Parts: sequence; structure tokens; C-alpha cells
Amino acid sequence: MSTYRPKFRPSRRALLQGTGAFAVGLTFLPRFSLAEEEKKLNFYNWDTYIGERTLEDFQKATGIETKLDLYADNAELFAKLKSGNPGYDVIVPSDSWIERLVGANMLMPLDQAKIPNMANIDPRFADAVFDKGRKYTIPYMWGTLGIGYNKKVTNGVPDSWKVCYDSDQYKGRVSLLGDARTVIGLALKYLGKSLNSTDPKDLKQAEDLIIANKKNLKVFAPDNGQDLLASGEVDIAQEWNGDILQVMGENADLDYVVPTEGTQVWQDTMAIAAGAPHPDNAHKFLNFILDAQAGADIAKFINYATANLAARKLLDDSYNKNTSIFPPEEILVKSEAQIYLGEDGQKLFEDSWTRIQAA
Repeated sequence: MSTYRPKFRPSRRALLQGTGAFAVGLTFLPRFSLAEEEKKLNFYNWDTYIGERTLEDFQKATGIETKLDLYADNAELFAKLKSGNPGYDVIVPSDSWIERLVGANMLMPLDQAKIPNMANIDPRFADAVFDKGRKYTIPYMWGTLGIGYNKKVTNGVPDSWKVCYDSDQYKGRVSLLGDARTVIGLALKYLGKSLNSTDPKDLKQAEDLIIANKKNLKVFAPDNGQDLLASGEVDIAQEWNGDILQVMGENADLDYVVPTEGTQVWQDTMAIAAGAPHPDNAHKFLNFILDAQAGADIAKFINYATANLAARKLLDDSYNKNTSIFPPEEILVKSEAQIYLGEDGQKLFEDSWTRIQAA
């Protein structure tokens, strides 16, 4: 719960109207031998997901000119690289896609000796279930799934998944996400299970719970739960913290909470694409991103939770003590990352989702 009102925040899942590209203006290009890489870097990122001056600052520090292309989601990134890297150096994939990218030989192993600023990473993110030993990725930004709510309507803080899965308290005024893994996974969390469980008994219990509570839902929202909350069409919205924080900035009656049962913690990473034309420059870029001041500038601009502990130490309490960005530790220890379950595991969730939708 927070009174923080961000002036700017990109939606984590909103599709772009189109993709674009631009290059940071080159102010100085030092000489280099034929054996050196050209002073260029090709960066493939989500829209509005870098600091306002980060690429310019990187160029001033290194002389490396950065060209930025934008993509809408992880599926587009995967599809772009599937037929061969068209020339990208650094990419920004999400946690549950890392194992797929590695399995498809789309990521280059990191030379950690070239990234000394990895020492600035929050120990919580020094390792990852989807990338043991950080062999392929550095952590970038992270966040949570939780409940956006209208304080003028709710009876206190709705800090349990019960209001989404097992209650008629807000009948017809609740939206859940329109995504199988997320909705079923968080039902599993409410039931005290792992959100990554593939035990058929666990999945059946979650499926039955959701079907029984469908009468209390307004909609499975494809990508607009925050908009439904902002317009007053729902009072409870299961959503990404960034999307709710965006509408909180426009309406002081709205707030966000992570349920006490725990939640899904998402993490976006930075990685070097296999076949990168400028691997040395890519390592320099990753090291720059993990610099304390550079990391603080990024976090201050986009207002997501940074995994750069040195950067957090440069930021004030309006950021560090905002529980909509950084939930309490007692909730985080109950939370999990969504991992790739393989095709068989994914099919279990999709089959269950089909039955939920048909019920």
C-alpha cells in the first residue's frame, strides 16, 4: 500500500503500436585497430524500458554508439531470433523464457570476468532457478503480480487471493488475468501449492476452485485489468504491479497489494544474443547497466524494482520504501518465479484452462 504516484511508467504487457529504431548521436568516435570491434552496439528491448539518458551516457563513457530496436513481447523476441540472429547484441528476455532461449542456442554464455559490476547485484538475484550461476543473464528489473483495488469501495485492504478465487464479497466486480499459467498458478498459490506444480491433483483442485468462483468474476481481462479498475468497471483487478501503479498515478483512490499467501515474482534480464556481432561491446554494456549510478538513473526513470543493490543505495525512501514496488520480505519469501515447465507441463495448464473457459 502506498501513496506514491509515479509520473511515468510503461505497461509491462501492453502491445506496441509498432516497432521502431533510433541511434544515439555520435559525439566522438575514437580510433581503433582492425582487430578491435567497431564502436557499435545493437540493442533489442521493450518500449520505454531504459533510462532517459542511459544510452547517451554509455556512449560518453565508452565511445560506443547504440542502436535501439523495440519489440512487443517475448514471443516476438523468440521468433526474431529463431531463424538466426539478424544482428542484435544485447536483448532483454523475461525469466520464464530463458530456458527456452538457451535450449534453442539463442544466448551466448557470459564472460563474468568482463562484468565486474556483477558485484553490485542484490544477493537475492545473484542466482536464479532459470539460469543457475548466472551463466547467460544478468538481472535487470523485477516485480510482482498482485491485486489492484479501489480504496473507496473495498472493506479494508484485500490482501488475500481469496477475493479473486473464493469469495462473493465483490461479486461481478473482479477481473482476473487472461493467461493460463498466471491464473491457475496463483490459484495454486492460494491453495498452498507451488505455482509451478504439475501434479494433476493440484491442478484439478485449482481448476475446480476457479470454475466454482466464475460466477463472481466480471471478466478474464486480456491486457486491460488496470483500465477496468480505473474506469470503475471492477473494484478488484489481478494485475502486474507496474500496470496498477500506472493508473494509481492518475487516481488517488486506487492502490495495490501483494496477497499474504505470496505471489509470482517476475524478473526481466539482460543477455547477449548468440552470434552477437559486438560481444565485447555487449559485455561493456552489461557492466555499465550494473554501475551504481547508471542503475539508479534507470530505476528512477522507469520506477520498476531494480536488482542492482548499489543503485538502490543511491535512491531515496520514496522509491526504496514503496511497498507497491518492494513488497515486505515476509511476503517475498513465500513467492516464486514462474519457470518453464516444458511442452508437457505447459499442455497440462492449457488443457485445464480450456475446461475453465468452457465451464
